[in-house]
Amino acid sequence: MSEHGITPGLVCGHHHLYSALARGMPAPPKTPSKFTEILEQVWWRLDTALDLEMLEWSAKLGALEALEAGCTAIVDHHESPNAIEGSLSVIADACAEVGVRVVCAYGVTDRHGPEGAAAGLAENDRFLSEGGRGMVGLHAAFTCEPGTIDAAIALADKHDVGVHVHVAEGPVDAGQGAALARRSRPNWLLVHGVHLPDGIEFAGTLAHNPRSNMNNAVGYGHPSRFNSPVVLGTDGIGADMLDEFRLAFGKLREHNVEVAPDLPWMWLENGWQLVPEAQDDVVTWSYPSMTAWHLAYTPGVRPIDVIVDGKKLLEDGAATRVDGAEIRAKAAEQAARLFEKL
Repeated sequence: MSEHGITPGLVCGHHHLYSALARGMPAPPKTPSKFTEILEQVWWRLDTALDLEMLEWSAKLGALEALEAGCTAIVDHHESPNAIEGSLSVIADACAEVGVRVVCAYGVTDRHGPEGAAAGLAENDRFLSEGGRGMVGLHAAFTCEPGTIDAAIALADKHDVGVHVHVAEGPVDAGQGAALARRSRPNWLLVHGVHLPDGIEFAGTLAHNPRSNMNNAVGYGHPSRFNSPVVLGTDGIGADMLDEFRLAFGKLREHNVEVAPDLPWMWLENGWQLVPEAQDDVVTWSYPSMTAWHLAYTPGVRPIDVIVDGKKLLEDGAATRVDGAEIRAKAAEQAARLFEKL
């Protein structure tokens, strides 16, 4: 047996590249005790503080870390309410510089009034009209007016793309999220679905984010209870998809000891349905047997070489197209600016 295993490039089915600078951010004014307070005091404070320069280096750092984890494609969901125009192009250009594929979306919301919602819709429209690869983003139904949701769906139909939306992540969005899920189309990406009712019928793909669900204490989503395809995402906590697979298996096993790792491995492989080209990428790993049963119990497996679109972008664990040390240094500078604003 060869000492190295080989797989296609992995896909992160749901990411927030804008959150790469969040590590070590100042503590919120008070310790959040429920999901809505986590959103209000942590993530909504963060996204309003972002500018395009911060976003550029956050996206470069997130893409670099994805490449270093064997993830060659990212389906991203973005929000920066005070730096909306051009934000999706900043993300796309940053990922292209590193060499990682990205599918972009701006998360439209009415949290900042009708002007903010209109600006979010306009950014999705601009990016897609200019040939950008993306979807139309919605933050979550409970933060959107009905007219905004209708406009986002119409915009997605106009560009023949899906809607990328958080659905029933927490109890606060259970009712609105379920109602939106029932309107879904096959090309939609519905994220979380933790509080969707059993037996609900919806189209599209469900993105399961076990680490994020645990971090936000929203509960276990039991994604296998739905008939729709499931992919694995990280919800912004990096892009180490082998690690996310192991955690997905651990959570699944916690609830059903009879389940094998083949099911969450299938969720990982379903990412290729979102970004089919990643299947043509080649990742050489530090471990010889890249199978579900081996990897479920083998932490620390890392890529050695990564070839994307015929070009070697990672060699002996180091990026070849960009200077990883420079990206980390510039990202640290932007993180300091971000923390000062917070």
